[in-house]
Amino acid sequence: MAAEAKVTDREIRAAIKRGREADRTEPRAASARYDAGSGRVVMELTNGCSFAFPARFGQGLEGASSEQLAAVEVQAGGRALHWEELDVDLGVAPLVKGIFGSAAWMLELRSEMAREGGRATSPEKARAARENGRKGGRPRKHPAPSADDEAEPAGRQSFPRRRAVA
Repeated sequence: MAAEAKVTDREIRAAIKRGREADRTEPRAASARYDAGSGRVVMELTNGCSFAFPARFGQGLEGASSEQLAAVEVQAGGRALHWEELDVDLGVAPLVKGIFGSAAWMLELRSEMAREGGRATSPEKARAARENGRKGGRPRKHPAPSADDEAEPAGRQSFPRRRAVA
């Protein structure tokens, strides 16, 4: 059986001090709700600011119904949002920093957002595509070698040779 750890009065006072400092400096939610019209979770913070994020960004919230999302609760003195039926807890401070779940979740979310951004169309993209089409296609990343240049065979790069130092 493991021995019980003893906590000193000094450690307790230090923990209380850290907690008070966190209460003073970290964001805390006063209330939270789900806005079905925008698909966002909206938090009113204790400092008077509001913060909203797309519910689908939150790990464990993707695919949840509007009714499930509307059942959000503020817990832990405003430090967390909780969805009982979904068994999901998200920290307020990480949410405000743009962290919507675990590192693996964030990697997948960023990848999904990049894919969506690449598929997005806009008048600017359409205009650029038409201009590039008139010029013969997308510009090369590296200019093609001219006839005067000593071209390397396709697929090979030349690097300056280093002299051996004796």
